[in-house]
Amino acid sequence: MSEVSDPAENFTRPIDPARTGSPSGVRSRIAYSLQLPISERRLMLMVGDLLASEIAVFIALALWAAHAHYRFNLAFITPQAHWFLILPALWLLLASVNDYYDLRVAARRGASLRRLALIVSEVMVVYFATFFLSTPGSLPRRFIVYYAALSLALIGLWRAARIFLIGWTGLYRRVLIVGAGQEAQVIWQALKDEAAGDYAVVGIVASEREAPPDLTAQPFLGSGADLPRLVAEYGVTELVMAYSSDMPPDVFKGLLACYELGAQVTPMARLYEQVTGRIPIEHVSEQLWTLVLPDQPHSLPANLYAIWKRMTDLALALIGLALFTPLLPILALAITLESRGPVFYTQTRLGKAGAPFRVFKLRTMVANAEKDSGPQWAKANDSRVTRVGRFLRRTRLDEAPQLLNVLRGEMSVIGPRPERPEFVKKLAVDIPFYRARLAVRPGLTGWAQVRYRYGNTREDALRKLQYDLYYIRHQSPLLDLIIVLKTIGVVLLFRASDTV
Repeated sequence: MSEVSDPAENFTRPIDPARTGSPSGVRSRIAYSLQLPISERRLMLMVGDLLASEIAVFIALALWAAHAHYRFNLAFITPQAHWFLILPALWLLLASVNDYYDLRVAARRGASLRRLALIVSEVMVVYFATFFLSTPGSLPRRFIVYYAALSLALIGLWRAARIFLIGWTGLYRRVLIVGAGQEAQVIWQALKDEAAGDYAVVGIVASEREAPPDLTAQPFLGSGADLPRLVAEYGVTELVMAYSSDMPPDVFKGLLACYELGAQVTPMARLYEQVTGRIPIEHVSEQLWTLVLPDQPHSLPANLYAIWKRMTDLALALIGLALFTPLLPILALAITLESRGPVFYTQTRLGKAGAPFRVFKLRTMVANAEKDSGPQWAKANDSRVTRVGRFLRRTRLDEAPQLLNVLRGEMSVIGPRPERPEFVKKLAVDIPFYRARLAVRPGLTGWAQVRYRYGNTREDALRKLQYDLYYIRHQSPLLDLIIVLKTIGVVLLFRASDTV
């Protein structure tokens, strides 16, 4: 099946309406109903993974009992019931951290199986780390080996079967892109790059007043008046509205008619956000600001989350400072021996609501690095960075003093990186919604830092802002935990810091 090895081949293959048929037939109705949206597809993956994990726990307990010559009955299972909660929960957390529910990974058998093996290995590492720190005899050894092998096999079979099912044409989510501008090209490319294994773009529809879009891989099927016919003819489930400003009258009437037929109408920005984990701010007009900013920033859940986050920040900052303090004399000596100047470095950054504050860092550059040049972004191989500074940046130890900023309430552990006032002033002119990142406390790490590479250009700032605004819209304890675990992975891999 070509869509397994390269889902993009299916994505760019034109759909024959004769094969899809009308939604009136029984088979077509079944296929139509199984064109699940992204959130439900990811939920389907999670439910299947958790069910396979639960079965693996059950069989592993049975094998353990058989090997130890215990009777496998309720009396044996009840004291071990906690494993039915602990291991699937650990699995789900590590799968989320490793992007196992990314549609690009899920659509490719090889990538999915490699990621599966990595997650199972991480589960075993966590278990055996706990095993060696626990009282001898308190945790079983063979059981986790049985579970690892079974979860690898069962989840692997489920994922392989899922890819096969999505290969059935009816299960692809068929969409029409409505629009002829750059927004249509952006969402077409995003679906092709990120979700080709789940989406099949039927074609492009635009107003009769507009020129056909320059997308040679997809057919131009007609104008707004043709929308109801095209939805019925191709079994279309979703219409992607690729307009950032006012919609042409014929398109608006066509969309309303399709909505009456049961088709879902989705703004391009909303689907792009769901597929990529970013918000396409450059393609969202000021009139559609609700697609960028949080819907209810001062609701009761948001306020409770803010309290929880502040308490977590204080606890993590105190723990982090306790671990960092014994290292400080050694690091201070290394910094001083290599280059003259202060051990600590402070710089003005903008915090929540644009309030300026002094951020604390260990000095990683030569003293007075910007004396002649003025404010500059750090470069990937910046000559101003010392040898000790490179080590500090790769280990993120240079940012440890910012835990003091967290204690003072100027920063959070998780949030957009604090930026310099000079850069904010410039970028706010060039990039729409840039100042929206000042709606929350800046952080030591964030969604942009764990999802995007090092960068120091306007384009990099734009991409990071897309991630930052996604985080601001979707803040939650689970997302924070995923970012923390991903950050630990970045530190362990010694990836360079992208801060100045």
